[in-house]
Amino acid sequence: MKKLNQEDQLLLSVKKIHMIGIGGSGMCPLAEILNNKGYEISGSDNNESDPLKRVRKFAKVSLGHKAENVDGAQLVIYSAAISKDNPELVRARQLNIPIMERSHVLGTLSRMYDNVIGVSGTHGKTTTTSLLTQILIYGKKDPSAIIGGKLPLIDHYGIVGNSDILVVEACEFADTFLQLSQDIAVLLNIDNDHLDYFKTMDNLVASFHKYVAKAKKVFVNGDDKLSLEAVKDISAEIITFGNSAHDDYNFQNVHRGQYGYCFDAYYHNDLIASFQLHIPGKHNLYNAMAAISVAHCLNVDSKDIAAAITDFKGAARRFEFIGDFGFVLADDYGHHPSEIKATLTAAKELNYKRVVAIFQPFTFSRTAMLKKEFADVLSIADEVILTEIMGSREVNTYNIYSKDLAQLIKVPCRIIPDFADIRDYIISTCKKGDLVITLGCGDIYKVDHLIEDYFRK
Repeated sequence: MKKLNQEDQLLLSVKKIHMIGIGGSGMCPLAEILNNKGYEISGSDNNESDPLKRVRKFAKVSLGHKAENVDGAQLVIYSAAISKDNPELVRARQLNIPIMERSHVLGTLSRMYDNVIGVSGTHGKTTTTSLLTQILIYGKKDPSAIIGGKLPLIDHYGIVGNSDILVVEACEFADTFLQLSQDIAVLLNIDNDHLDYFKTMDNLVASFHKYVAKAKKVFVNGDDKLSLEAVKDISAEIITFGNSAHDDYNFQNVHRGQYGYCFDAYYHNDLIASFQLHIPGKHNLYNAMAAISVAHCLNVDSKDIAAAITDFKGAARRFEFIGDFGFVLADDYGHHPSEIKATLTAAKELNYKRVVAIFQPFTFSRTAMLKKEFADVLSIADEVILTEIMGSREVNTYNIYSKDLAQLIKVPCRIIPDFADIRDYIISTCKKGDLVITLGCGDIYKVDHLIEDYFRK
C-alpha cells in the first residue's frame, strides 16, 4: 500500500459509511468498491435511477435527503453536486460525523491499489477509460474501474475486480484529479475548458503538469502541443502516442471503414495489430491509441486488444445511436466546441442527407467565453435547435442567453425551450436520411427518451 495521509487513515478507521447522492454515476461504482472492501454502506438520492437499483442490492438506500439518514454513520461521503446546506450534511456537522467529498475518497482508494491508471484530458476521457477497461477485461486482467459513462459490456459506470489494477477517469475540474495517486497517467489533450475556475491556459497546463508529475509512467498525446508542455521536466517515464513517426506508439495506414476508421498500430517499428473502430470520428484514433498503448505496456495480448476494440461500440452518451425512427437518432455528451466539432464532423462523414443538432448549452460562463467557437462548430450541422442555457451551479452574471448564440450560427437555427416541443418539431420535420443528434452534458438526453416513448405507443 502507498503512503497514506490523514484522510486515508480516517477512511481506514471506520466501517459504516453514508453516501449522499449515492445514485450518481460517479458515486455508485465508488460505493460498490467500498462495499467490496468490507464497508457497511447506506445512502440517499433524490431521483430513482438504474444505478440506485443496483446499489440497493448491498446498501440501505433512502429516496430523498433527510437529516436522520446519517444517524449511525461513522463517515459521510458526498458528491460535488450536493449543496452545502443539504440537510444530511448539516446533520453530520451537528453530530461531528466526519465528511469527505467524493474526489478525496477516490484519492484514498487510489492508494489502496498498486497499479492505478488515471485517464485525463479535456476531451475523450470517458471513451478512453471505457475502451481501456474493456480491453483489460478481454485480456483477463480483472480490473476495477470507475468511469464517467456507462460501458455497455458491463452495463454500468464501473466494475469491481480482484486484481491490483484500478482504472479511473481523472477529471481536471477544480483540480479534483490532484487527489489521485496514479501509477500510470494518461494525458489525451489539453483545451480551453473550465476557465471559470482556472482563469488562464497557463494555470490549466500547470494543473495537468502537477497531475502527471505524480505518476511513474505517463502516456501522452505526442501530437498535442499543450500536453507536451505539461509533461516537461517531470521525472516519470514519458511514452508518446499519436500519428507521427516520432511517437513511441503510432497509428498508420488509416482508412475509413463502415463504422469508423481502420488503422495499423505500431510500437516503434513493430506492428502490434490491425484495428477496426466501431466508433466514428478521427479523434477516436487518438483515444484508441491511448488505450492500446497502455494495454500493450501491461502485456495484454494483441488479439485480445483487437477483439475488444472491434466489439466496442462506444460508451453511453458518446455518439450513441439511439434508434431509427424514419430518421436516425443519436446522443452525445459533447459540451465544449472541440467536442462538438469532432462529433458533428464525424456525423457529416456518415453520408446522411442532413445532420440536425439539438444543443443544450451548459453553464453561463462557458457559453459566454466560447460563444463564437460554439456558433462556428454548430454551423457544421445542417440545422440547429437550441434549448435555453442550463446554468447548473452558476448564476447568470454574464448576461448571456441562447438567443445571443443563435444570432451567430450560420445555418438555420431556432430556440425551443421545452423538450416536448423539441420532440414534436423533430417528429414533424425530420425524414428518412436525416441524422438527429442531441448534444450536451445536462439533461438533453431526455429528448431522446421522449422521442423513443412516442414511437413505442
